[in-house]
Amino acid sequence: MDLIDTIEKELGKSENELPNLRAGCQVDVHYLIREGEKERIQIFSGMVIAVRGRGIRRSMIVRRIVKGEGVERIFPMHSPRVKDIVITRRGDVRRAKLYYLRDLTGKSTRVKEFLGDKARNVREMEKTRRTNLAASEAEAKAGEEA
Repeated sequence: MDLIDTIEKELGKSENELPNLRAGCQVDVHYLIREGEKERIQIFSGMVIAVRGRGIRRSMIVRRIVKGEGVERIFPMHSPRVKDIVITRRGDVRRAKLYYLRDLTGKSTRVKEFLGDKARNVREMEKTRRTNLAASEAEAKAGEEA
């Protein structure tokens, strides 16, 4: 098992790079798209309805409504194509999987926002994660230049 753990640590993203998200969060997933020889980052905004797996196999299902039609997409969190995951809003839900949202339409799909002291602590953790990520990127650039 040590071999698997070492490979996962090498290939996966660090804890600082991944946000602490759960079902009910509104997220913006910055995803790298290759069109021919060009690359660009496309943002997929939606609600996380499920997070599954652990370690390098961890993935999330993000759902959004486009022109009245529900669109779901599965993103492997450790994929190199997923450049960033930004939490825009935290939902206060009681379930780990929100598959019931597939059957709902309109205002009934809204999820109550996570507020109060717990939300404030989570926001502060997210802020420190971002600063740690920026610092590690700066160190990597400095290492490449040297």
